[in-house]
Amino acid sequence: MVWSLRVAATSPQIRLGEVASNAESIRVALKDAVAAGAELIVLPELATSGYVFTDRDEAAEASITRDDPLWSELAAVLAPGVTAVVGYAERAEHHLYNSAAVFTSDQWIGDYRKSHLWGAEAGLFEKGSSAGALFEVPFGRLGVAICYDNEFPEVPRRLALGGADVLALPVNWPRVPRPNGERPPEIIQAMAAARSSRLATVIADRVGTERGVEWTEGTAVIDSGGWVFAVPDASGCAVQTLVLGVRGDKSLPPHNDLFGDRRPHLY
Repeated sequence: MVWSLRVAATSPQIRLGEVASNAESIRVALKDAVAAGAELIVLPELATSGYVFTDRDEAAEASITRDDPLWSELAAVLAPGVTAVVGYAERAEHHLYNSAAVFTSDQWIGDYRKSHLWGAEAGLFEKGSSAGALFEVPFGRLGVAICYDNEFPEVPRRLALGGADVLALPVNWPRVPRPNGERPPEIIQAMAAARSSRLATVIADRVGTERGVEWTEGTAVIDSGGWVFAVPDASGCAVQTLVLGVRGDKSLPPHNDLFGDRRPHLY
């Protein structure tokens, strides 16, 4: 048994520290993705705030809480049954987290706090307490991780073992050198992780530059076979329909089952 899910990974222009402006860019991006028929929409890491902060005080200035009115404004553009995943700098009392909000038009489903902090992030944010998170959403079970989390193979595998139908991956990937003609290494890792767990992955990356950091612009939809299925069009949005299997079904006919063949006691 299979079903289809229309997904969108979109990367609007984000300006460092300009939360109100970024919220409007996000609102327009969500509205356009809804118009394209998306049932799952993923936006980049720290989309409400930008990324390259000088210090914790600057990050705190651009942070918002889980109950900020901004979320209701964004939810209002979603059609019923559509799930959005949006990265933000979360303020919780005296703590700051690099988080991803998961919500629909009528429900705050939850959020995930990044547990593997990259580079200078460790001086800005606290670490989250879980390696990725699973959420029950209108289409099934959604796995969420953020950027550097996905470079630890245990994270997408853990989410797949937990029954994730799709992995939403908001990222800010700084461009790194690579041989001519090669994909970014982060995309290659995501392709391998998707294939090894048969877990379709929706990646939203930044575009352009921020304080001298050039982004990889790696927004993509990867299918459960590990292949890049869609990349952004001229609007910066990658929209595609994924064909998904029954939750937890990792059979590889005629003789194998991806999870059933595991031998954890040997690992």
